[in-house]
Amino acid sequence: MDDLYGKVIIVEGTSDKRKVQPIIREPVEIICTNGTISLTKMDELIDQLFNREVYILVDADEAGEKLRKLFKREFPEAGHLYIDRMYKEVATTPEQHLASVLVGADIDIYTEYLEKRMNS
Repeated sequence: MDDLYGKVIIVEGTSDKRKVQPIIREPVEIICTNGTISLTKMDELIDQLFNREVYILVDADEAGEKLRKLFKREFPEAGHLYIDRMYKEVATTPEQHLASVLVGADIDIYTEYLEKRMNS
């Protein structure tokens, strides 16, 4: 595999991507589904992501759960990252919480995002 990014995080929207990207230290490709995804697009994505570490990070709402179910069915190899339900959306989740979720998936992050939580 000569791919630049070994890990991939799939999020719903660009605001989610903008929230997650600065926290991550290692090169990770972040792909936006823009909410919904057709089966054709899903198949293309699965082909494109073959042999890569894929994580699904979607909102803790009905649309996010629907998307997660689709990924679980169509792409069972993917890992699933969950934000606390009280935050509902990835874009509004505090950086410290996202950092701890990402660390749990063995994704290298900038540790100052975790330190903020410990000092508050």
